[in-house]
Amino acid sequence: MANASLVKCACDRCSCEVSLEEAIKKDGKYYCCEACANGHVNDQSCKMSGCNCS
Repeated sequence: MANASLVKCACDRCSCEVSLEEAIKKDGKYYCCEACANGHVNDQSCKMSGCNCS
């Protein structure tokens, strides 16, 4: 299995890293989950455990 390249989630408040293969790409940026990609509408929390961005 090849090593996946990790990138930091583009959400300013998020500290998560996500592989390029699993990232959600929106407007040329990479996010770890839909909540981060959509700007935490309706105070949605990050799906990654241990991350408190919202």
